[in-house]
Amino acid sequence: MIAFYCDVLGCSVERRRPDLGLVHLRAGNAMIDLVPVDGELGRKGGAAPGREARNVDHVCLRVEPFDVDDVLTHLRAHRAEVVGDVRPRFGAQGEGPSIYVRDPEGNVIELKGVIEEPATATTPRGESKT
Repeated sequence: MIAFYCDVLGCSVERRRPDLGLVHLRAGNAMIDLVPVDGELGRKGGAAPGREARNVDHVCLRVEPFDVDDVLTHLRAHRAEVVGDVRPRFGAQGEGPSIYVRDPEGNVIELKGVIEEPATATTPRGESKT
């Protein structure tokens, strides 16, 4: 899992907590915490998730720059499983292009591009009409 998140998604190990079986991964300005199911924190969470037993639909990571061809080439080079089509999807910052990919344990990660801003109509003096 650490190799997938670091090598494929570009995260980095921020901190390790062997006492808890916890690894903090840096994903831009966000953190992803991984725990093994047989570690102290993992045992508290019950059975391990799988394709038929997930407790999160997906996690979204913003990718900049987001060149669809480059991202897909990178994912395929790492044999990552792309799920569905590349298309605009709604998220926390609005509508934007996205790719769904599965991590090695079946969790879905959405890789999201820059949000497409709608054009704003302006007057001849450059003042906004909206």
